[in-house]
Amino acid sequence: MEKARKVLYYVSLTLSMLVGFWHFFVPHLYDWYAYLPRQYESLIVAIDYTNYCFSALLLGSSLVLILLAKSALSLNFETLVFYTFLTVVWIFRACLAVFIEPWPLEPVPAAAIGQLIGSIVLALMMVFVSRSLWQARRKSS
Repeated sequence: MEKARKVLYYVSLTLSMLVGFWHFFVPHLYDWYAYLPRQYESLIVAIDYTNYCFSALLLGSSLVLILLAKSALSLNFETLVFYTFLTVVWIFRACLAVFIEPWPLEPVPAAAIGQLIGSIVLALMMVFVSRSLWQARRKSS
């Protein structure tokens, strides 16, 4: 169980970090600006700020938690809270995709379905790790 938890801890954070890194390039990869009239420059800037801040937060939080792996796996309270917060972020992302506002299938259905599946899988991995870490902490107390 501990080995699986450790592997999933690193895998989930690596995937989260990669999503954060990838998001820096999303506006250009998917040509977001083609959908917005150029006269709405303040909207474009707001979208960029939101995307870049989200990307930096996701990339940085995931990287910091990878660096704090020893602390998390030794059941440090503060590190577990930090990992659990990131887990909640991914649960929220998965719930958005499933229940609240699914990603539109147009123009690329495979991308929408891939994001849906990816966010659900990542959220479930992180829930397993968070729950397992908190249970281990409770048993050790």
